[in-house]
Amino acid sequence: MKKIMMALAILMVSLSMSATAKDKIKIKKNAQPATALTLATPQDSLSYAAGLAVTRGLLPYLQQEFELDTTQMADFIAGYKDALSQLDSPQFKARIAGATIARMVASKILPQESNFFTGTPVSINQQIFNQGFLAGVQNDTTVYTVDEASKMYQEQKTALKEAKNKAYISKNKAWLKDNAAQAGVKTTASGLQYKVITQGTGVIPQATDKVTVKYEGKTIDGNVFDSSYKRNPQTTSFRCDQVIKGWTEALTMMPVGSKWEIYIPQELAYGERQAGQIQPYSTLIFTVELVSVDKTPDASSTVGKAK
Repeated sequence: MKKIMMALAILMVSLSMSATAKDKIKIKKNAQPATALTLATPQDSLSYAAGLAVTRGLLPYLQQEFELDTTQMADFIAGYKDALSQLDSPQFKARIAGATIARMVASKILPQESNFFTGTPVSINQQIFNQGFLAGVQNDTTVYTVDEASKMYQEQKTALKEAKNKAYISKNKAWLKDNAAQAGVKTTASGLQYKVITQGTGVIPQATDKVTVKYEGKTIDGNVFDSSYKRNPQTTSFRCDQVIKGWTEALTMMPVGSKWEIYIPQELAYGERQAGQIQPYSTLIFTVELVSVDKTPDASSTVGKAK
């Protein structure tokens, strides 16, 4: 009984959290019960009200999680009644577990594993994947043991990842090499590239100064991963030494009022790290406008001035 009550409590929380979702399943108002109903006692009324109350949010939950619509509600009700009659059956519990895991594999696990191979010459066959999955469930070692399969699979993933990274690094290096030859592009000793669009005449910040900028960032394929121009306000502020190396170097060369395009090699950006939409080893392209500088006071100039 305690387990049943706990399961009901979890269901009620889940349903209440879904209650704010848009209800896309319509039901008739004032619908009559399928069978005659008599609420003879206060306990009967309470029981009926409790059952009705916990369905708050159920309809949008069914639509969102199971993609049900009005044409399938009769089947849902039939399934619910069928389940009620078999709740204590071990066979029924096993089938429910199988259906739940199958749904989890199809909607989450398989897509996640398949996504890893995007951009590689191989892919996962869904039917064979499920055959391997069921072999593991049944401890069928005809083809592999679980340890053998895990080792082979991980080795393949590692090799493909290394090959994919190598190709991507080469692509970015080639892009930087071509870009360095473009008109107006300058390259510093660190490998940072930049092009002056507008040269300001204001102060040049130091690494410890706070700057206010406008910017847009994209990768060499043109994908914009961040832009202050899409926010309100369009400016953002930070210390020059609190960002990636390529930004720090560029900012400490720019006079206020400047607008530059900077091209940052992965060594001066995020390197092998994933950063949001930015995949490892990415060259970053930024359009940067230096709006203002808030100079950090020189510590030596404040000596003896404290009261």
